[in-house]
This record gives sequence, structure tokens and C-alpha cells, in this order.
Amino acid sequence: TPEAAASCSPPVLEPEAVNRANGSAGECQPRRNIVFLKTHKTASSTLLNILFRFGQKHRLKFAFPNGRNDFDYPTFFARSLVQDYRPGACFNIICNHMRFHYDEVRGLVPPNAIFITVLRDPARLFESSFHYFGPVVPLTWKLSGGDKLAEFLQDPDRYYDPNGFNAHYLRNLLFFDLGYDNGLDPGSPQVQEHILEVERRFHLVLLQEYFDESLVLLKDLLCWELEDVLYFKLNARRDSPVPRLSGEMYGRATAWNMLDAHLYRHFNASFWRKVEAFGQERMAREVAALRHANERMRTICIDGGCRRMLTPEIQYLMDLGANLWVTKLWKFIRDFLRW
Repeated sequence: TPEAAASCSPPVLEPEAVNRANGSAGECQPRRNIVFLKTHKTASSTLLNILFRFGQKHRLKFAFPNGRNDFDYPTFFARSLVQDYRPGACFNIICNHMRFHYDEVRGLVPPNAIFITVLRDPARLFESSFHYFGPVVPLTWKLSGGDKLAEFLQDPDRYYDPNGFNAHYLRNLLFFDLGYDNGLDPGSPQVQEHILEVERRFHLVLLQEYFDESLVLLKDLLCWELEDVLYFKLNARRDSPVPRLSGEMYGRATAWNMLDAHLYRHFNASFWRKVEAFGQERMAREVAALRHANERMRTICIDGGCRRMLTPEIQYLMDLGANLWVTKLWKFIRDFLRW
């Protein structure tokens, strides 16, 4: 049975206080109450696998979606979307895709829960999202050229409709996932207010481009062991014949996703301040140790010794007891249509 979770009463610790209480100096207790906002196209599936393994190892209580592998995304998260939810229920780990709603999430985890998420360079994220989600975004269907992404970025206002089906995948996706209006004027004071709100609510914002450094900071924050954060990259995009963004297109993609650009710049700066506080030399040593341990684990995996690390998200969710009937039905339909 899952370990008993603490009472889900209103939070009593601010993120800063939790950080000090769980800093690298002195002994600490492993953190077992975690909210991971799983953003799109950011190596988040790899982080999800890490959390699945840790939760399974320690028999923790997950808040799973009901019937699918996300919490009814892109609608806002609500507690009623949790599988077998009952008023007063409390969980150790929440980590599936959602459109974030802080108050709804906050009421499901103990006061000392750690909140984390991961960001990615907005231009690269947009490129990945455009290619991956394009088939389910009707706004892209009218693009006729061989390089649809470049065609779109030449005149995005011609093709984009904020009210279009799945249009959120085409602009400021990080801002959207965090629960904010992804159509705000970049000059609005609300943009900075939202960014500072994210900083208050999340104890650590990881960066996809510096994934190993992010995991070292995460391990330190959670007081985990090195083996807890070993990983294989899951859902990484294979080499594609579609050319990567050129310098000009990179600039256009950044400008088109300016809310995400402001968000990323803010947390890129705060990330490196955390690295500086952690210690540059210490970081280099721990990154090297992580990479070495990952290589050793890959050798073991050749002999079939790490099934959990290689288990895809959907299969792992089912292994942990999630009911994914909607997801499985959708997969059957897509396979039938060869989509």
C-alpha cells in the first residue's frame, strides 16, 4: 500500500523556506511529495520516467488522470479529473500533462510538496511543436509549401487564429501550459507579474538544454541519490529531413513566441544563479558522475537489466494502475485511420 500522505492542509512554507530547509548544507530527508508540471516538447517524458521509478520504488501515491494520460488537456486542471478522486484525498506525486491551475493542484498535495517544471528555448520548442502537433492543428493544413514552418513564420498572422482548434500549440505553449493567457500583449505588465508568480510557486525550473545540470540541482533539492536520477532520453525527436531553423527563422520564431521568450530568459538567468550558488566545480563533478553512471547503466541495459527506465509513458502508467481507456481508444482510431 502507498505510504501515508500528510494532511493536504493549506501550505505553510514558501518555496524559499523549503529551499533553505532542504539545502545542500548538512543532512536532509528525501522529498517524496512532488508536483511536476509536465510541459510539452521539453524532455518532460524523461523526467516523468524518473518520477515514476522513484514513486514505484517507495510505494508512493500518484494522482493519475481518469481514462487518459493527461488531465483533460487543454482544459484547466481540476481535482475531479483525478482517477478515483474523493474530497480530502491527498497524493504524493502529480506529474501528468495538464493546463496548470495552482489552487486545484495545491489542495491535492501536502504543504511541503516541491513544485518543479521544465522549460526549453521557445524557438526550438515552437519548431518541435509545429512539426509534432501540426497534423492535429487545422490552421496548418492550408500551408502548401515544402517547408510549412518557414511559410508560417513569414506571415504568421495570415494563418493563425487564437480561437482555432488546438491553436495553443502554435504560440507561447509554455505560457499556456502554465495556465496563463498565451495571447497577452508582450508589453503588458501582466507578463512580468505572471513570470514572478511562477518563480514564487515553483521551487525549481529546469532547462531542457542543460538537462544534466538540471538533474543535479533537482537531486540536491530533493535530497535524492544519484541512482534516482539516472535516465534514458525518451520521446526524443529522431533526425528529420525537415531542416532546422535558420538564423532568420529562429529570430522570427522567437518573436512570435515572445511571452515564452521572456519566461525563458528570466528562468535561464535564475538557473545559472542557482548553479553559481551550488558551485561551478561541484556542478562539473556531479554532472560528470551522472554521465558516467548513465553510461554504466546503459551497459547493464544491454543485458536487459533496466526495464523500468525504458518503459514508455503509456505502458508505465498502466503498470502503475492508471485507467487509460480513452487514450487506448484514441490510439485504436489513429491506427485504424493510419494517422
